[in-house]
Amino acid sequence: MSDRHITRRIRGMDTSDGAGVKLKRVIGQPGLDMLDPFLLLDEFRSDQAGDYIAGFPEHPHRGFETVTYMLAGHMQHGDNHGNRGNLVPGSVQWMTAGRGILHSEMPQQENGLMWGFQLWVNLPAKDKMTAPRYQDIGPERIPVVHPAAGVEVKLIAGELAGATGPVEGIVTAPVYLDISLQPGAQFTLDLPAGHHGFAYVFEGESALVGGESLRRSELGVLSEGGQLQLAGTDKPSRLLVVAGKPLNESVARYGPFVMNTPEQIHEAIADFRAGRF
Repeated sequence: MSDRHITRRIRGMDTSDGAGVKLKRVIGQPGLDMLDPFLLLDEFRSDQAGDYIAGFPEHPHRGFETVTYMLAGHMQHGDNHGNRGNLVPGSVQWMTAGRGILHSEMPQQENGLMWGFQLWVNLPAKDKMTAPRYQDIGPERIPVVHPAAGVEVKLIAGELAGATGPVEGIVTAPVYLDISLQPGAQFTLDLPAGHHGFAYVFEGESALVGGESLRRSELGVLSEGGQLQLAGTDKPSRLLVVAGKPLNESVARYGPFVMNTPEQIHEAIADFRAGRF
């Protein structure tokens, strides 16, 4: 099986969401509408409270999963089913919205750096109306492995170096890795055949992905294949490598609703307005 390489490059696009939270949209923008099963990738990063303080007040979701990974800062989430939780640095929340949920994510700080990612992962037609559920994962539950000299990997989902990430029971069998590379480090990563994948550099100037330089705030869509060659440059770098099993189903999207047909979108809007979430 051939090695994976970069087939497309996408730079994050500055935008805002929620109550005006400034962020960089990488997947879910004109240059890359989606990468089945991934519907959206946002990086939010600011040390200016005005950019994030209003947060993401209560809003609905149906038909997909939201994955929040906090690097710095503190947010509290809550929903209309009585669930509450705190997102602290290094924590992950994998929320399966399923048939419907009203959800909020609000900053628990008035100054300092707020930094992290939100990824949207599609659900197959047979699971879109499943009961909502959360996987709230504190930083202490995320394995840290060192598969090669100068390489550190935080293993959120998937398997690597004898360890297994804490996220479980996700139909797209995701791989979600936070990889730190020291200068000159080299690492061969096995990714499941058939999974769609991407790499996104978020710290340092660049990293070598599939033998090519990928710059900070740049996403590289990965080709089909098995192994991915990663290497550090002359300065430390950090990147996400994410992969998932494509669903190969029709997608109908309207804001926070992701279904398979326009009729199902109309039904979601009607259910939301009628208070059935």
